[in-house]
Amino acid sequence: MTVSTTTTLTSGRALVHPALQDAVSRLDDRTRRVAGYHLGWLDQGGRPVDGPEGKALRPVLALLSAQAAGASVEVGLPGAVAVELVHNFSLLHDDVMDGDAERRHRRTVWSVWGESTAILAGDALLSLAHEVILESPSPQAAQASRLLATATRELVRGQVEDLAFETRSRVTVSECIDMAAGKTGALLAASAAIGAVLAAAEEPVIEALSTYGGQLGIAFQLVDDLLGIWGHPVTTGKPVHSDLRSRKKTLPIAYATEHGGAVGRELLAWLAEPQRADDEARLSQGAELVERGGGRAWAQQEAERRLALALKAIQAVDLPDQVTDELISLGNFVVGRDA
Repeated sequence: MTVSTTTTLTSGRALVHPALQDAVSRLDDRTRRVAGYHLGWLDQGGRPVDGPEGKALRPVLALLSAQAAGASVEVGLPGAVAVELVHNFSLLHDDVMDGDAERRHRRTVWSVWGESTAILAGDALLSLAHEVILESPSPQAAQASRLLATATRELVRGQVEDLAFETRSRVTVSECIDMAAGKTGALLAASAAIGAVLAAAEEPVIEALSTYGGQLGIAFQLVDDLLGIWGHPVTTGKPVHSDLRSRKKTLPIAYATEHGGAVGRELLAWLAEPQRADDEARLSQGAELVERGGGRAWAQQEAERRLALALKAIQAVDLPDQVTDELISLGNFVVGRDA
């Protein structure tokens, strides 16, 4: 059966959007305006706009996981709203830490209102996420909140490691994978399981969905890292070679420095040179070294391998055929995306 990923994401976003707006409306006026701007609902003056929104991958996974347990999407809706709030908490903080002045082709919150405002807005969204999940009528609401809290702790661990990598001359592939499992995989794993938790699914189903989400998260990060070097600015919303500009130790770079032999050593020397206003020729040289060192090909192959592991997990349990088809389609979308 052919499933349209666009239809899945669009219909999921349409269901989650009003509930997400309702949750954000609880915030104080200033924080609500800042959050609304970040989420693409408002302009800088607080006026409603049809701004760019995210892919809604995490909330859609939460809705599908409720259906995987034989429940309605409404059962998974509090989980869908909660994971989207946590995701945006992390984005607000990430933009501050990375110094990114643009996201989704708009100025980031910190670049408009300052770092303190961005941090506080992120904190508000994180607190709101647990309010929403604990208000669920499901008897498993506390279990779902614990799942989300654990995932957030892992997300923060991954971010801590990512920042620590910036002060090191090199990192290993295994260290990068472990970092990605926390920074990206943990919340996707929670997203893929939280609806099933709220629906009181059997443990093997919850575990399979969590494994699917965790492996998909690593695949997602691998693709993100490829786009961070070779992505097109029109689709990514970031400058070309953005990760090379900031000397981030991403997965393709880690592979090339660890396994690229002489080319890897040349790349390490390139990375160690003092940062300055790099011109495009120099950045292209860095990208070429990563590619010659095998980083680009490996990252694409590893993303596909992680997707295969994700699909194997959900195919090992008895899920409704429609849900399985949509999870497969979403996985292929993650690995094949260009933004």
